[in-house]
Amino acid sequence: MSEAAAAPAPAAAPVVPAPVTEAPTVQMPVPENQDLRDPSSEETTTAEAPLSLSSLYVGELDPSVTEAMLYELFLMCGPVASIRVCRDAVTRRSLGYAYVNFHYRQDAERAINELNYAEIKGKPCRIMWSQRDPSLRKNGSGNIFIKNLDSSIDNKALHDTFAAFGRILSCKVATDNDGRSRGYGYVHYEEEESARDAIEKVNGMLLNDQKVFVGPHIPRSERLSKLEEKLARFTNVFVKNIDTEVTLDQFRELFSKYGAITSAVIATDEEGNSKGFGFVNFEEHESAKRAVEELHDTEFHGKNLFVSRAQKKRERQAQLRLQYEQARAEKHSKYQGVNLFIKNFGDEIDDDNLRQEFSVFGIITSAKVMRDEKGRSKGFGFVCFSTPDEASRAINEMNGRMLGNKPIYVALHQRHDERRRTISQRKQGF
Repeated sequence: MSEAAAAPAPAAAPVVPAPVTEAPTVQMPVPENQDLRDPSSEETTTAEAPLSLSSLYVGELDPSVTEAMLYELFLMCGPVASIRVCRDAVTRRSLGYAYVNFHYRQDAERAINELNYAEIKGKPCRIMWSQRDPSLRKNGSGNIFIKNLDSSIDNKALHDTFAAFGRILSCKVATDNDGRSRGYGYVHYEEEESARDAIEKVNGMLLNDQKVFVGPHIPRSERLSKLEEKLARFTNVFVKNIDTEVTLDQFRELFSKYGAITSAVIATDEEGNSKGFGFVNFEEHESAKRAVEELHDTEFHGKNLFVSRAQKKRERQAQLRLQYEQARAEKHSKYQGVNLFIKNFGDEIDDDNLRQEFSVFGIITSAKVMRDEKGRSKGFGFVCFSTPDEASRAINEMNGRMLGNKPIYVALHQRHDERRRTISQRKQGF
């Protein structure tokens, strides 16, 4: 299939990141031998448009790509007004995308047609019309979602496949941190009719010997809302801590008093022995809800049952991750500015020595020397104060002071990710 011409309509939210830093835009001079065209000529009467109508988003860029490199490439399509590679506000590292502004709209169209998916520093770039208006970017009209894609299908292959149904504004295959396909992607059409046509013709078809699903893209907020609504009407119940002597008939009888059951099962091993957990599926949500409320933490054959709504593995993992992150954030917030990291002290220093040395600066809530599995000091530890002012005084007074026969290092404790970011910034001179 041939690539469709791009059109000046907004790109879909899932594939158009907004710049997070206002890096200076590089204004590009026009070479003397470059024809700027006469705006009054027939060829350019419709092309003398503001930059917002001739501005391109260029994504999937290698971090080493600069404005100068992009200028050399896009100059082949016409006079370039300005180029901006978006960078992190702190580290100044490239965020992997840029904005290229042309003087003339048809030059921007030529760039999309000729340079889209061209390799820059070994990576195929992705070009589409820039749309800075968030409300327009979030408009899902004409946007479709494709899943179960073969790993060999990249942005260009996806574009070529779906270009037959209409003008494509943007197209992207989702990838992981190593650039490998996640097996799904998005295509945003200029016209809603093109999207409907693509869904009708491609959904359920084979692409590279894999049957793909194609449907309208549903915004994340709407998906979560529907999922929450669905979960609120659950009928499947998970039960654990079941005594291994309990039979399936006894298990079913216990739950059947709450309503009609469509299925009940106790998990068993290869030898048919109970694993101590199972599932019960009711016909009605109210029956399942009542069973959870009345049977959870009640005794059955000498054991207190755990009864709750059944969750898929992915949902359980997501919930556990969320709980872990929340606990981690709460712990970090609790000790923010009061927990000190101390290193470079001798093996003779223990918890009491640390507490004694630092107690002159305020109230210490904990003092700990870290040790290996054999109980030997690792040469570093932590002292936690009750207030940030106390911790600050301790840093100023104790950093570099001799403890035993060594000068110790004292600083605020940082999480691993914060410490790594700080080290990276130092290496880059920030």
